Amino acid sequence: MMPTTKNIHLKILFSILLLSASFSCDTKKTPQPAVSKNPNEITFISVSHIGGTLGEYKIIKVTKDSVFAEKGATANTTHQEWASSINSDIWKFLISSINVKDLDHIKSSPSQQSVDGIDETFQIRTPKKAHIYVNSFADPTHYKQFQQFKERLDNILPKEYK
Repeated sequence: MMPTTKNIHLKILFSILLLSASFSCDTKKTPQPAVSKNPNEITFISVSHIGGTLGEYKIIKVTKDSVFAEKGATANTTHQEWASSINSDIWKFLISSINVKDLDHIKSSPSQQSVDGIDETFQIRTPKKAHIYVNSFADPTHYKQFQQFKERLDNILPKEYK
């Protein structure tokens, strides 16, 4: 009976050693495709209009494969949403007006919400950096690219989100 018990203990010990060895080994994982190899490639853009006497908001978020829009007013608790997928050609068309090299030169202006005004905020993300601009329309030299983006975006949005 002793040899059987000894064999079981050896099997358990061997199994534990094998198991711990397999967890401690460096295993090569299958390489995952990179989200973006270009650190200056635009991956996300949002434009929002927030403020006013009723606390109105309209937020549009665009990624490489989708557009999401929401709007409403906090004073009367209204809220609507819309979403749609887009293809890479539409994405390329939308972002083609944005020059990533100019983004660090764009100037924001003070918020207008304190006087019941509406603030326009752009957020542009690349793998390298997030760029955020409030009321950049006061910088007409650089705002043209945002204006073109908004005009192109209007072509794919339902009329109630334009």
